[in-house]
Amino acid sequence: MSSDGEMAVFGPAALFLRKSEKERAEAQNRPFDSKTACFVSDDKELYVKAEIQERTDGKITVKTTDDRTLTVKEDQVFPMNPPKFDKIEDMVMMTHLHEPAVLFNLKERYAAWMIYTYSGLFCVTVNPYKWLPVYNPEVVQAYRGKKRMEVPPHIFALSDNAYQFMLTGTSAADQTRSESFLSE
Repeated sequence: MSSDGEMAVFGPAALFLRKSEKERAEAQNRPFDSKTACFVSDDKELYVKAEIQERTDGKITVKTTDDRTLTVKEDQVFPMNPPKFDKIEDMVMMTHLHEPAVLFNLKERYAAWMIYTYSGLFCVTVNPYKWLPVYNPEVVQAYRGKKRMEVPPHIFALSDNAYQFMLTGTSAADQTRSESFLSE
């Protein structure tokens, strides 16, 4: 993870690409109970954050963040990831990878105008419907020659990596297999 100083090469785009050190530290220190924190299915919002209050006979009673008390079936409750995973850059790193966790992560990143997110080998983009400074020449330069995991998620990382692989005659799949083999 890059420090705020290392992110300076991205100029004004830095805050649209990666959480600040302060935000990461705050997330690490936020109270969290993995036994009770959850998402629950909701008719209006699809999923909402909640806290488990009671479990009885296949039913779970939760209190939602908007102060409603609901009793639902067990299959309508999904465990929540610890706050350190909020706005995570690669969703495959989440402890719990399910629909509500993915949607929540994309929503939180979008709210901060972080429109690029990885999901393994894929780059997910949410259209901001406005111009962001993430396409400036200094941003292009900052991604040039960097491995995908050295920089925040961006289409420039994928395109530069594809270009580098093309020049060397290797594919992303070959590179992934090589890195996997070397780490064993």
